[in-house]
This record gives sequence, C-alpha cells and structure tokens, in this order.
Amino acid sequence: MDKNVENVIQDNKKYFTCDICGEIFYQKLLLEIHFQIHKKGKSYSCYVCHKGFSQKKYLNQHLRTHTNEKPFSCDVCHKSFSQKSNLNQHLRTHTNEKPFSCDVCRKDFSDKSNLNRHLRTHTNEKPFSCDVCHRGFPRKSNLNQHLRTHSNEKPFSCDVCRKDFSDKSNLNRHLRTHTNEKPFSCDVCHRGFPRKSNLNQHLRTHSNEKPFSCDVCLKGFSLKGDLFRHLRTHTNEKPFSCDVCHKSFSEKSNLNQHLRTHTNEKPFSCDVCHKGFSDKSNFNRHLRTHTNEKPFSCYVCHRGFPRKSNLNQHLRTHTNEKPISCDVCLKGFSDKSSFNRHLRTHTNEKPFSCDVCHKSFSQKSHLNPHLQTHTNEKPFSCDVCHKGFSRKSSFNLHLRTHTNEKPFSCDVCLKGFFLKGDLFRHLRTHTNEKPFSCDVCHKGFSDKSSFNRHLQTHTNEKPFSCDVCHKSFSQKSHLNPHLRTHTNEKPFSCDVCHKGFLRKSSFNRHLRTHTNEKPFSCDVCLKGFSLKGDLFRHLRTHTNEKPFSCDVCHKGFSDKSSFNRHLRTHTNEKPFSCDVCQKAFAGKSNLNQHLRTHTNEKPFSCDVCHRGFSDKSNFNRHLLIHTNEKPFSCDVCHRGFPRKSNLNQHLRTHTNGKPFSFDVCL
Repeated sequence: MDKNVENVIQDNKKYFTCDICGEIFYQKLLLEIHFQIHKKGKSYSCYVCHKGFSQKKYLNQHLRTHTNEKPFSCDVCHKSFSQKSNLNQHLRTHTNEKPFSCDVCRKDFSDKSNLNRHLRTHTNEKPFSCDVCHRGFPRKSNLNQHLRTHSNEKPFSCDVCRKDFSDKSNLNRHLRTHTNEKPFSCDVCHRGFPRKSNLNQHLRTHSNEKPFSCDVCLKGFSLKGDLFRHLRTHTNEKPFSCDVCHKSFSEKSNLNQHLRTHTNEKPFSCDVCHKGFSDKSNFNRHLRTHTNEKPFSCYVCHRGFPRKSNLNQHLRTHTNEKPISCDVCLKGFSDKSSFNRHLRTHTNEKPFSCDVCHKSFSQKSHLNPHLQTHTNEKPFSCDVCHKGFSRKSSFNLHLRTHTNEKPFSCDVCLKGFFLKGDLFRHLRTHTNEKPFSCDVCHKGFSDKSSFNRHLQTHTNEKPFSCDVCHKSFSQKSHLNPHLRTHTNEKPFSCDVCHKGFLRKSSFNRHLRTHTNEKPFSCDVCLKGFSLKGDLFRHLRTHTNEKPFSCDVCHKGFSDKSSFNRHLRTHTNEKPFSCDVCQKAFAGKSNLNQHLRTHTNEKPFSCDVCHRGFSDKSNFNRHLLIHTNEKPFSCDVCHRGFPRKSNLNQHLRTHTNGKPFSFDVCL
C-alpha cells in the first residue's frame, strides 16, 4: 500500500481519508480500492458505485445513470437521452444518415461504435475474455451476458408472468409475447415480426438468399444457426443431454421440448379449443387448422400448404425425386415418414399400442381413429346431414356425397372418382396390372383390399363378430349391414318411393329400377344390365361356363344363387318360412311369391288386358298369348311352343311317352 494511505490509517482509527482527493471511507478495504483510481490516472470517483473516471465530464455523464436524468431531447420524437452523443446518434435514425463506412464490405453505419463492432466480424477479433472459461467475445455486452451463465444471475424480470432473464434484450423480446407487438415489418408483403432477426430471416424468403454454406456438402442456408445445426448431421455431435434419461440432442430446442415429456408441461394453449402443446411449432401448426391458413405455396402449381415439410414433400411430386431408398427391396420414397412406415412392412413392427385393448398398430394415424372406437368420439360433424365421423378423411369423403365432387379423373376414359386410391385401382383396369399375388393359389389382384379378403378364403378367418347373435364375418363391411338386421335400421332411403335399404349397394341397385339405367353392357350381344353381377352371369350363357358344380349329382351351374338353391333339393332344406301359415320354402323368391297369396298382391299387370299376376314368370308367360311368340322349339319337328313345359310334353310324342333322349329318337 502507498505510504500516504498508511499515514491516514494510523492517524485516524475510525475513518480513512484519501490524501489526494480528500474522499472519506469508513472501511480500509474501500480506501484501498479507491486509491487504485489515482494510480490509473482516474482522479474522479463516483460517490454511489466508486467507479473512477479520468475527466469530470465523464463522471457527470455517469452520474446520470444513477439519477436517471436525461437532459438531451429529440426535437422530432421528443425522446430523451442522458448523453448528447446518444442524442446525435439517435437523430441519424430520422435522417437515415450513416457517416461511418466499412473499408472491407462498404457497409454503412450511423455510429462509430457499431462500425468498430462490425470490423471485428472481418478480423475475428474478440478483445473481451471470460475469466472463468477464457472464452472470447467481440462485444463487452456479450461478455457481460455470458458471465451470467456462470453466476446464473437473471436480474431482469417480467412484470406479467414473473419470468426472469439474464439480459434486457431477451426481456424486451419476451414482453412482445404478452403485447403481441410486431414492430418489424416486411416491405414486400407487410408481414410483421416481433424481432428484427425474424424479419431478416423472412426477407431471405423473398430474395432466396442463402449466405451460409456447408463446407462438406456445399448446401446453402439462410441462417447461420441452421448451418451450425446442419454441421452436426456430418459430425453426429449431440452436445445437449437430458439429465433424467441421458438422451442426447443436436439442438437445445429439441432438448427443451424433450424435457416436457418428463414434466408433461404444455405451456402453449389454443384459445379456440383450449388444447395444450409442449412446443410452439406444433402450437402454430395447430392454429392453422382453425384459420385454414396455408402460408407455404408451390411455385409450380401454386397449391398452398400449412407446413413447410408438406410443401417440400409436394415439390418432389413435380421432380419425381425419391431420395430415400429401402435397403431390403430397393423401393424409393420421396419423404422419410413414408420410408419409416414402409420399413415396418419388413419388420412387422407395430410400435403404437392401444391402452384399452392393447391392439398394436404400425402407424400412429391408425391408432388415433382406433381410440375413438372406445370413446365413441366423433369430432367431425357434417353441416348438411349432421352425421358424425371419427376421422377427418372419412368426413371429407362424406362431404363429396353432398357436392358430388369427383376431383380425381382418369386420363384414359375420363371417369371421375371421389378418392385418389379409387383412381389408382381403376387405372389397373386399363393396364391389367395385378401387383398383389396369393402365395397359396397364385391368383392376382389389382387392389390390396380384395387381396386381403381373398386370403381369408384360405384361412377361413372371420375376425368380425356380431355381439347379438355371435355370427362371424370375414369383413367389417359385412358385419355393419348385418347389425342393422337386429336394429331394423335402414339408413338409405329412396326419394321416389321412400323404400328403405340396409345397404348402400342395394339402394344404388334399386335406384336403377326408377331410372331404367343399365350401365353394364355385354360385348357379345350388347344387352344391357343394371347390375354387374347380372352381366357376369349373362356372359356365361355365351361361354357356357358353369363354375359351380354339385358334389352329389355333378350338375353344373353358371351362378352361385342357382347352385345354392339346387343344393337344397338334395338336403331338402327350406330355410325361408312364411310368418302367416309357417309353410317353408327352399328359396327366398318362392317365399315372396307365396306371401302374395295371403296379401292378394299382384304387382305385375298386363298393359293389353290389364290382368294382374302375383309372380313375374306367370306374367311373362301370359304376354306370349298376346304376341303369339313361341320361343321353345322342338329339335325333331321344329314345332314351336309358348312354354317349356309344353315342349317337354310334346317331346314325349316322339319317344312314345318315354322321357326324351336324342339317342332314342335318332
């Protein structure tokens, strides 16, 4: 210690006076610290914080930081400043004057301090060093902010939510989340941003500027942070680790988001539906489901997308790029999610499990609709008919039944389809492609659903069971109409005759009885049919094909219904019973015809004589009386008959009453 200081200490034990400036201290340590000011040529000391200054004017300027005095005011906006230099610098924001220019890149600055800081970006000079970890910084403010990471000091607090921050700039940015203030606006599209860095980043979407480039793969980035994160994909560096499960992450934001899986924290809440989210990006994407905003647009077809990832995936449909390839089957994929789902077809992995029934699924999108089968939740409701749906895809498909919209069209025959998958399946009718083949019988199928249904014919698997009668079905689409036989529900109603139907297919077939539409035509004789099944049965009359054979008498049949009716002649089974007289019948059509004997209903009427008939066969035979048509002809004498029974009776005249045989009469 200097000698004059020691003299003061010896002369007075209660207080300590500086011989140079006369300032008095009540602690020896404070006097020692103060005396260093004189040693460094700083003769003026602040009485509040004891900071030293070389000139009195600097001390006066400093004192205003304690008194908050701002004597210098701007004539334009009336903002006040504690120093005249700060006012002069501020005035340049109004005049846009930038008198300080960088000799390297010619960038201009409104004040010299910003120029000096900028020059360090060229020289990479970092004059401010941390005493703890020795890390260097180009600015003192960066160093001060960094020091708080060691001391964990957060002196700036939000008055709204009491959250603390280590630097004032972060607090100011945070306050805008409460005020929703967006002071930085884009001159091109006028979009507002809460931070200048966000605006600068956004401006590059207009200029397509990517100033940061990867030295390994030469990929360009619009943000320096994106480049740093990208570099970790080459080094596989994951510097951020979870203290709970020790999982590592390449980005701090991913770690923060992961930590919420342990705390179950969901700080982002939707004001519309009150759903909570653990990260802001998912929250922002969710908001677009309410606003229907699609900010990402394709430059080729101008289609909009709510997510950038959706846009990037869509762009590959134009370039046909499939950068991701399966190592097992070498199939290419345009996006990673489709690739991951595909891999599970090889591994049979089903990582998504239902907590209620423990059923597993290979995709999360399949698990979510399944969960709604337990809760019976149907969040998507039709505004037209108020029908509810558990899946959005089913809801969108249903809406097209009201609008009759068929957005997917075949380039070959121009037929329209509700679903893209239906179009793909239809295209195979032109190409005759059958990519799904059965390993048992080698039969090929053009679509997977038909293939899966076919497999059950080999396994006889019937996984869908009725809770009422316990009858099992191989397909869910068969179970649903069956359930209506118990509830007597007929959801499909004809607008013409108001008849109800259990199944939509039956309803569609019925509509053709009113329109007389016959969309299925025979290529041989051009006869039209209202049902596709009727066309297939008719085609067998040309080919004489009889694929259904009786094991008892070996008689062949061209259609299954006739075959089933024939089998009952051997078993004498009569499953259809009359509710009035309990008489049983082998066929349902026989029962329907019989019921008319009780109701005296005669729905078939002759237009010539107005005679009524209870069944169509008698009606058709009656019509031959008026037309004198004789469609049944004898092969021996060529005589014609109106009925087949008349022909059979006549044939016996050639055989002397014996059953007719060509071997006998020839």
